[in-house]
Amino acid sequence: MTTSSLRQYLQTLETNGDLHRISEPVSWNLEASAVTMLLNEEDSAVPLFENVDSARLVGDPYRGTQRRPWERIALGLGLPSDLSYREFYEAVIERLKNPIEPVTVSTDDAPCKEEIQTGDDVDLLDFPWPYIHAGDGGRYSNLHTLVAPDPDSEWVDWSNHRTMIHDGETSSVLLLAGEQTPNLYYYKYEKRDEPMPVAITVGAEPAVQYTSVMWIPTGRNEAEYAGGLKQEPVELVPCETNDLSVPATAELVIEGEILPNERRDEGPFGDYFGYMHGPRRSMPLFRVTGITHQTDPILPFCVEGTGVGHSENTTSSMEIGCVGPDATLGLRTAGFDVECCAPWKSTPRTIYAISTEKTNPSYLHDMANFIFTTWGMLHVDFFIFVDADVNPLNQREVLEALALHADPDADFHQFGVETMPKVPLNIYQTPTEKGDIQTGTSKAKTAKAYIDATSDGAGREAQPTHDIERRYRAQKILERAGVESSELSFVDPGEATQ
Repeated sequence: MTTSSLRQYLQTLETNGDLHRISEPVSWNLEASAVTMLLNEEDSAVPLFENVDSARLVGDPYRGTQRRPWERIALGLGLPSDLSYREFYEAVIERLKNPIEPVTVSTDDAPCKEEIQTGDDVDLLDFPWPYIHAGDGGRYSNLHTLVAPDPDSEWVDWSNHRTMIHDGETSSVLLLAGEQTPNLYYYKYEKRDEPMPVAITVGAEPAVQYTSVMWIPTGRNEAEYAGGLKQEPVELVPCETNDLSVPATAELVIEGEILPNERRDEGPFGDYFGYMHGPRRSMPLFRVTGITHQTDPILPFCVEGTGVGHSENTTSSMEIGCVGPDATLGLRTAGFDVECCAPWKSTPRTIYAISTEKTNPSYLHDMANFIFTTWGMLHVDFFIFVDADVNPLNQREVLEALALHADPDADFHQFGVETMPKVPLNIYQTPTEKGDIQTGTSKAKTAKAYIDATSDGAGREAQPTHDIERRYRAQKILERAGVESSELSFVDPGEATQ
């Protein structure tokens, strides 16, 4: 059954033995994130902190397991958690092909309206926003859906941009031009000296959270795609202090506006690459006009930085479980012959591998040009093209393709030398190389690159076959002989059903 709220999703996790309820008092000041970080690294269940001041916190609720990072994403969509990666991708793609319009419900029928604060009653500090990393510039909400409208059309964009809490009624929002919502702010609202109405939806239902991180094209309605993902309409309810509508089953909604030409400090913050990113920068000021929430709300957060190397967190899992299928569908819709487009596990937003039947150089260059000039590519630096029979989610296969077929002299292609927009979060660029980023407009420029690791038909006959069924059978024989399955990392059991 597709879950329609964060609470319902957490109940499902608990039924599956996948939730740790922590009833002893835990501080929002590094303690909740430290516990979550340890569980992330140990590949253990999701922690629900039930005694954190006036509310509850849940750490990395959508983190998948290290071997099957998509499985909790699948659970939130009512899909069997034992799906192979291929089955999961195709199921998500089929749902995205069939968007469903949202419906509007009354305030009385919206759980997020159980408590309403406006005017002088508004106080962000009533809630235990976590201080996540030692050295962070402040306390953050970093796992939510930011709702913002286009002033020139009916389009309303959903996105996920972290916000640093400053006091009871203001925060700073990390807006990096080159993405949809920041573009609306910098190039429309601020240029007209108008505030941008915003609603930050915290603890929305899984399909809403998933959709807010996808690369849904500009002008398309994320609410409809969220409905497609859950296979029924998402329920929306009007805000109290602006004209936006928000998911009705959210745990908490912060209403307000991002003010033109007003800035506040943001960061440093321990970012998704696993390093502290600084220094403090000036980012747009968000002023709160209202807060609505469920009684005893649950606030999700992500411990950024744990989802690299050999661990997972919500960000890295959602890149694989949500952005990957969405990117595959997007490239197919654009007319490219793509078998699968998948991020490299545990390096979120940096490297993607694409398998395709058509491998001639001009075709791959055209696809690279399309990829690198769409808005979502602000974060991604490298693409690796592989043959259609190479599994992009299997990094051993991709590495094998690199080793066998990528000629360092002919197959490594730098793209847009020093001209491509670059998110200023990577650590390989010095502050000088990143250029002027004081306004958060991401003026840093760099090259992108793609690698042609396709075989071009040469030597295919001499390559070893990837007979998953035989390898899986061999693994089962060893298991029956007493070998622990955890020692058999060379075969993913899920691949046997592809």
